[in-house]
Amino acid sequence: MAERTSYPPGTFSWAELATSDGDAAKAFYADAFGWEYEDTPIGDGQVYTMASRDGGTAAALFAGDQPPHWNSYVTVASADESAAKAGELGADVLQEAFDVMDVGRMAIIVDPQGAGLCLWEPRASIGATIVNAPGALTWNELVTPDLEGSAAFYGALFGWAAEGIPGVEGYSIIKNGERSNGGMALSPDGPSAWMPYFGHEDVDSLFDKIPAQGGTVLHEAMQMPAGRIGVFADPQGAAFGAWTGRYD
Repeated sequence: MAERTSYPPGTFSWAELATSDGDAAKAFYADAFGWEYEDTPIGDGQVYTMASRDGGTAAALFAGDQPPHWNSYVTVASADESAAKAGELGADVLQEAFDVMDVGRMAIIVDPQGAGLCLWEPRASIGATIVNAPGALTWNELVTPDLEGSAAFYGALFGWAAEGIPGVEGYSIIKNGERSNGGMALSPDGPSAWMPYFGHEDVDSLFDKIPAQGGTVLHEAMQMPAGRIGVFADPQGAAFGAWTGRYD
């Protein structure tokens, strides 16, 4: 288990599910990842649900009217400055920086290739307090129709370096400083989007379990140098990955 008390700027630090059915999503992910939940009213009848595993905060979810999807968050030193810089680099600033009560300040951008991303300036909350473990965030992956363009944008915004894998076409590892921070995969037909991966004790078991729960297998098991992965959609349609192997 990898506990976190802070994240360097440019690091993925949080994953959040926007869903059309909060109760169904909670049941699905509890069965898939062993999550436990704490609901927090946030006004106007809305509830923000924190998901935990092994005593650590792992992710969150909320119900709304938007199409179901996972939001990925990157820690930044200043949400205002990073959002402004993203705009200068050609991104659409979907939501200018705003305070999230006393827990942090955030902005939402859509990169030039069309992928949405949340920028997180931590205050009371750093984001996930457990990562790189079963039931916790382990990886974030961008599918993009323009691998070079995406690498250039995020390199300028966060200082990321994109490193290719020998013998593998159309995929780059994201390096934030000396650490691997995620990946970018070429998908010529789009659409462009970020997707989180969560650790799991036995990803192969999910290929039967998730369809039985009403979800979908989007990509069969793949053996990678660091372990086995699979890509799924929950019953409401939000895509996510699962990973069994060496995380940190």
